[in-house]
Amino acid sequence: MGNHEIKVGVQIQPQHGTFEQNRQAWIEADELGVDTIFNWDHFYPLTGDANGNHFEAYTLLGSMAEVTERAQIGSLVSCNSYRNPHLLADMARTLDHISGGRFILGIGSGWFERDYLNYEYEFGTAAGRLQDLKRDLPKVVERLGNLVPGPVNGHMPMLIGGSGPKVTLRLVAEYADIWHAFGTPEEMARKGEILDRHCADVGRDPNEIERSSGINAQTLDQADAYVEKGFTHLIMGVTGPEYNLGPARELVQWRDQARKNRG
Repeated sequence: MGNHEIKVGVQIQPQHGTFEQNRQAWIEADELGVDTIFNWDHFYPLTGDANGNHFEAYTLLGSMAEVTERAQIGSLVSCNSYRNPHLLADMARTLDHISGGRFILGIGSGWFERDYLNYEYEFGTAAGRLQDLKRDLPKVVERLGNLVPGPVNGHMPMLIGGSGPKVTLRLVAEYADIWHAFGTPEEMARKGEILDRHCADVGRDPNEIERSSGINAQTLDQADAYVEKGFTHLIMGVTGPEYNLGPARELVQWRDQARKNRG
């Protein structure tokens, strides 16, 4: 499906490491030749020591934008609940300029209850958070269109994370340039078929949407299967404090060979 270039990325998870270890990991990943470098948008670690080191996503992205040179950057994904949509658009546009037009605006409806409760955001329900995202996405798009100056390349790519069949995938069909979700190649293909139907409903060519999935050292052998199902952007999580990029190096080597095989 589509003719998107095969891409690989890393999510440098801002947990357990020092700031300097995060920074070094971004630089090494950029030098390694990954296509994308992301962090995540949480306030506490998701694995390991629940009260370990952790840093805020968007402040880190300002530094990431400065110390990297070639990879696209972003947060996988920004939580819609944590920032006013107009502010989020302005922050994203500013990061786009700091990075020289390399910013991807990743966004999702949010899910990590501890973040919400301790930072005094209303947690509500999953359905309610999705409706908030549906309400706020048009505001983000409108604000991006009104900012002076606008995004460096005129259009800033938007990535939407999640695979809820009724609301999330409908929003992907309406707004996303990139769709990211998790699952086996077969599960992802089934979710992709639902997205195709939403695209038909809104009059959008499904091939316009780049499809992205998570991969790890244990599932690297499935990389070709993801591509066969139309998922051409594979992103690997890398956690602190050691930020071992060995498996990411293997992923880059796979990408280079896969691109050659495609001709």
